[in-house]
Amino acid sequence: MSATSSIAQIFKAYDVRATYPDKLNEEAAWSVGYAAGQFLLRQAGKATGEVVVSRDMRPHSPALAKSLIEGLRAAGASVADVGMCDTSFIYFAINHLGAIGGIQTTASHNPINYNGFKISGREARPIGATSGLKEIQSIAESLSEDVRTHAAAAGGYRQLDLWEEYREHVLGFLTPPKRKLKVVIDTANGMGGKLVPVVFGGLENIEIIPINFEITGSFVHEPNPLVAENMVPTQEGVRKHRADLGVSFDGDADRCILTDEKGGLIGCDHLTAFMATHFLKGADANAAVVYDLRSSKVVEETIRALGGKPHKGRVGHVFMKAALREMKGVFGGELSGHFYFRDNFYTDSGAITFAVVLSMLGQSNRSMSELIGPYRKYPQSGERNFEVQDKDGAIRALETRFGAGGEVDHLDGVSIDRWERDGWWLNVRASNTEPLLRLNTEAKDEKTLKKLLDEVTPLLGKPAAGH
Repeated sequence: MSATSSIAQIFKAYDVRATYPDKLNEEAAWSVGYAAGQFLLRQAGKATGEVVVSRDMRPHSPALAKSLIEGLRAAGASVADVGMCDTSFIYFAINHLGAIGGIQTTASHNPINYNGFKISGREARPIGATSGLKEIQSIAESLSEDVRTHAAAAGGYRQLDLWEEYREHVLGFLTPPKRKLKVVIDTANGMGGKLVPVVFGGLENIEIIPINFEITGSFVHEPNPLVAENMVPTQEGVRKHRADLGVSFDGDADRCILTDEKGGLIGCDHLTAFMATHFLKGADANAAVVYDLRSSKVVEETIRALGGKPHKGRVGHVFMKAALREMKGVFGGELSGHFYFRDNFYTDSGAITFAVVLSMLGQSNRSMSELIGPYRKYPQSGERNFEVQDKDGAIRALETRFGAGGEVDHLDGVSIDRWERDGWWLNVRASNTEPLLRLNTEAKDEKTLKKLLDEVTPLLGKPAAGH
């Protein structure tokens, strides 16, 4: 396999990601570093500039980060190496240091044999396919063997420990609880195992019961809390220890999924509505909150009731961050477990999400299930996947059949809102990587939801196995 075809395989829509070492190896990491260095310097309009580099706990992350750094320096960029940390740490570090960008070595929630690079520009603005990643890929693919062999390190290098500064930043979002809270946290042997003790350890009125905190170089279970079975250790731990809250972090700890004190899963859209009450309190009139277009209607209703401006965003962290920044919004939430904060440079943070929920729970005398209960208002389908070859044709048929009499938009796939007339809305969007359509819908009552699903699903193809 040629270097060019190998490089093409590792670039995705939002990041660089592939299995190690067959597709992503040290040679590819060097090329990514060199290309990213050139792009970030050009984007900043500078001949020199500093790029922050960090990594997760995967056993191959140190070697890949080392090669990445060598490529960056060969391109003329200087490097600030902040070591092993959660992904949200690098967003802080880029802004704290005034760097021209940053790259985290991680494959997030993917299995341990995967790795990759999340690339950010100035102010930690995400670099995705529509904002520079394709240019980086093009540079990497065009590198000659001569450049790979003879380019010397021109940029500087320094190692930094910013954990104390990061801790202070995150805890700036925490109002100390006025009552004792017991919290069960599962980090699946991922980066949360380092994050949580350093940032939240030893705080008054917060007892943390750790599950799978050890950094072992592997995952005890898939570090993806969106999959129900991966939440079981957290749910069981909450019930066993009679905890007030359960938290499960993903592999690079930039997102988390929560449970109430009964072990009941808390939907991220319901959590968005709940947290919006915190961020809109005392905010300017008409302050914007950005939310995932798949979110419950209760999110929009809550934001409006609080005097805020609801803004429906396209799925994906690149789009959510851009929308929040453009709207100068105070806060945003996505069904994937990513939550975004104006005062965190418009970026996402699992640590800050945890800090805010601790603040809200700790200032209340009510349980988590009582606090979140009012937002569990309408029945939802959850995301359902369908196999279909003609994705565009299926979407057109759906719009023709159900679009009349409703609000229709094409922000991501097609959304049809007939809430006022018929008591339901739906969104269908195509997978970027598979012949799948993804359906999300909600209704005012179970009867309406069932009737809608009976009418909609035959148009979308065959229900996908394992989805």
